Amino acid sequence: MHELFLFGLYIAMFLAGMSVLRIGLFNMSGAALKTFLAKVTDKPWKGFVAGTVFTGILQSSSAVMVMTVGLVSAGSLTFPQTIGIILGTNIGSTLTAEFMSFTLDRWIIPGVICGALLCFMPKVLPRSLGMSLIGISAIFAAMGGFKTLSTPIAAYPSIQTIIGYIESHMSFALVAGITLTALIHSSSVTIGIAMSFLMNGELSVSSAIIIMLGSNIGTCITGYMASIGSGRQAAFTAYAHIWLNVLGVAAFLPFVDILERTAAFFTENKATQLAHASVLFNILTSLAVLPVARHFSNLILWVHRPSSKE
Repeated sequence: MHELFLFGLYIAMFLAGMSVLRIGLFNMSGAALKTFLAKVTDKPWKGFVAGTVFTGILQSSSAVMVMTVGLVSAGSLTFPQTIGIILGTNIGSTLTAEFMSFTLDRWIIPGVICGALLCFMPKVLPRSLGMSLIGISAIFAAMGGFKTLSTPIAAYPSIQTIIGYIESHMSFALVAGITLTALIHSSSVTIGIAMSFLMNGELSVSSAIIIMLGSNIGTCITGYMASIGSGRQAAFTAYAHIWLNVLGVAAFLPFVDILERTAAFFTENKATQLAHASVLFNILTSLAVLPVARHFSNLILWVHRPSSKE
């Protein structure tokens, strides 16, 4: 059972690394992100670009969604202005998966040492860079731990049963991705775990892709929780995020094999195939909705309109 305990520690290390990286990148970009976000969302395509860039900077679609919900709640943004941002966050979040597909094990210790030294510098920029290096090193150390432990963990009878269900039932793989992401509030961790099992041959590419699709739905829980008690406009923003991902996943589920073959066309590396599949899914769904963003916001308003009793 010690493997499961270590696996849990590596999940904690991954989440801590993401948090430290996010803080470092945010400090380098400045707190002006919120102000800028509120000013450049007069058109959906501007919000789309802003959402993509900011999610890439913060390495967390959930963080950008919580920020967006907060701006809507404060009256700095209206609900229709958030559609472009939501579409952008879905694309920006794929950078993390691409990032994780690289093998940088030999740079972990040098990264920690350099990062620690930079953290003692008097100026904000070097300190922030140091935090970012430590965060990146922690992420790759955790990924190495996932990969090392995936084989012994997969030998557990209960885990073998779960993997068997995932491989034979598409719906089970989808629910696994949704549930794990909702529990740990990080689609990146879910994709990282799926990637490690995939690299060791414990999961097929198609099953890993379905788990990735589920993680796109599971990540909506953070934005929804942030919207509770924040007013109707904030609730509409959370609903739009949920519907966008649910409808996107529903549209792509019948075509997982095509998505797998398309990703395989670009690379033979299975981890990179999963990362590419995530990019393709999010780009295609976001670009499909972007031209009709206004109509999509009206649809959300209509679906979740107040009842006559309210």
